Amino acid sequence: MTTRTTYTGVIPPVVTPLHEDGTVDRRSLERLVQHLLDGGVDGLFALGSSGETVFLTDDQRDIALDVIVRTAAGSVPVMAGCIEPATPRVLERVRAAERLGADATVVTAPFYAIVGPHEIERHLRAVASASSLPVLAYDIPVCVGRKLSLELLLRLASEGVLAGVKDSSGDDVAFRQLRIGLDDQDDAGFALLTGHELVVDGMLLAGASGSVPGLGNVDPAGYVRLHSYADKQDWAAARVEQERLGRLFRIVDAADPATTAGATRGVGAFKAALHLLGVIDSPTVSLPMRRFDEAETGRVREQLELAGLDVRR
Repeated sequence: MTTRTTYTGVIPPVVTPLHEDGTVDRRSLERLVQHLLDGGVDGLFALGSSGETVFLTDDQRDIALDVIVRTAAGSVPVMAGCIEPATPRVLERVRAAERLGADATVVTAPFYAIVGPHEIERHLRAVASASSLPVLAYDIPVCVGRKLSLELLLRLASEGVLAGVKDSSGDDVAFRQLRIGLDDQDDAGFALLTGHELVVDGMLLAGASGSVPGLGNVDPAGYVRLHSYADKQDWAAARVEQERLGRLFRIVDAADPATTAGATRGVGAFKAALHLLGVIDSPTVSLPMRRFDEAETGRVREQLELAGLDVRR
């Protein structure tokens, strides 16, 4: 069974900078991690959706995770996404995470193959029993086709199989019921992390222990301020900061909807912004995504400037 560890605060899903030839840009990734640490984040989520994990080869993933772990140097915990369609492949990524020094792993339900609740439970139990690291479930039905049930998460929490969940389901009712259920069974140490960017204040008020915002790559200090206001119960100040971040999130709308969707809008926008801020050398993204063109990048620049960020390019 997994060791129970509490993960709280701001834990951005770290973008993976790439050279134009598609190789991992180690120096840009080092600068990005330092940018996040300087912003005051509480942890790092390597190889998540914003990190393009499903687009990367195993070698690219290993390089990225190694750079993130080495640069963080124990200052904050590093969670490693082990996101694959089936259990044996996930276990290979768990072995890599253990070898490269991650502090925890993050695992989705199986995908592509048609599975039901029994297969999902066997999958999570098998990964946890084989891992020396704490395991967090990643609830992202838009990508895997299945929502993790309230009953399953509460059962695996009570048995110590899972250390937490990263909730990107968009189901705020289920999120609140999970918080209530965890409280009822005295599982306060179970990490309940929201993947929202736009309603982090609401999720913290509802009892989230932390957030994993992709936009946190661009403005980590903003999310740290938001969490600080929430910790102080200053919900008026938290709302003001959340609304500023909500306006900044409009960078994902900079992409032309006629030629982009989904991952390109999010990852492309975050990389365009980080390039404009001088954090990474190139806004290159993995195929079949595409980088933002000049007009789209100009719209990102406008939002960065309106948010008061220091555009350097």
